[in-house]
Amino acid sequence: MHYRNTWYLDAWCHSRERLLRFALDAVQDARVLEARARDIAMRQVEAEMDAGYGIFAGGTVRQARLRFSPQAAPWISREEWHPAQQGRMLDDGSWELTLPYVDETELVMDLLRQGEQVRVLAPDSLAQAVRRRLAAALAVYAAADAA
Repeated sequence: MHYRNTWYLDAWCHSRERLLRFALDAVQDARVLEARARDIAMRQVEAEMDAGYGIFAGGTVRQARLRFSPQAAPWISREEWHPAQQGRMLDDGSWELTLPYVDETELVMDLLRQGEQVRVLAPDSLAQAVRRRLAAALAVYAAADAA
């Protein structure tokens, strides 16, 4: 699959005994094995690899609930963050978006790009992850100001 300018291969990992998503530009060594390839139904691949947000796959699917400001709502309401997302316009003109994710890494990065225009409503673990990243960024600027 091609995602954000990188090619990935969803394949069975013999050493971990499960489906994994491999970034092809990170593959350092490849060899043909004597073992027969494992056939996996496309439905299983899609169920395990495509349930979450972004490139991260596998694991427990959680739901993120986000609120975008009235200023951001007209644009965000037209974007597809995930095929299974659900959105609704709120009375104050803000946009509430609910979407599945497995690993918070990529979702946090995309939320940070939205700055003050978005707030994580749930789950608290995702909100805490965003807070930690914002605090770390602020610390970098505070250190630079002190120097």
